[in-house]
Amino acid sequence: MLRGLFVTGTDTGVGKTAISAALLLRFRDAVPLRYWKPVQTGIEQDDDTATVRCLAACREEEILADGIRLPRPVSPHLAARWSGQTIAVDNLIHLIHSHSGPADSSKAAWIVEGAGGALVPLNDTELMTDLMRALALPVLVVARSGLGTINHTLLTMAALRARDLSIAGVVMVGDPNSDNRAAIEHYGCAPVLGEMPLWNPLDRERLAAWAATSLDPQQRLLGVLR
Repeated sequence: MLRGLFVTGTDTGVGKTAISAALLLRFRDAVPLRYWKPVQTGIEQDDDTATVRCLAACREEEILADGIRLPRPVSPHLAARWSGQTIAVDNLIHLIHSHSGPADSSKAAWIVEGAGGALVPLNDTELMTDLMRALALPVLVVARSGLGTINHTLLTMAALRARDLSIAGVVMVGDPNSDNRAAIEHYGCAPVLGEMPLWNPLDRERLAAWAATSLDPQQRLLGVLR
């Protein structure tokens, strides 16, 4: 059985990649970690694996670079269709299990980053939540901090729970908003484990300093990762 976290978001571009890198920076000294992006679209302009590798200063053994890599920044099902390919959850599960069996001596926990939000289609019948269910990892939700986030975050959490997925917590990105944080924790019945500012540029030093002091300060996620 795999250990780790599945990092999803309330939308695309919400900060999943930065939070994935922050998780490695925060917890790699306590438990071996590996990062995997199963599906990437728009690969000609965005490479989240390369971004995490840089931001978290990853060693080769901390990255699984294999996966579905498609041009054009659109939904995975559409990018695959335009490329004459089909994304299948079973194939992705086979891929990660081939890298986490007896040959994988690290016994690492996985940080798996989704593409887009929880209900993004992968093919004609499967959604990103089907991949989450097949991996059976607790889900960390990345949400914006500003106007509209309460609705978007609660909808995402409801969709996850409707599919019997466990929610490990929420990380908010943007200017801190105590009212929105309190509403998400109250109505969503899940802890907000951090509030990450938006930096321009985003660099390793800032991310590492924030992760060390402000990402899950009570270390609730260690019980999931160990």
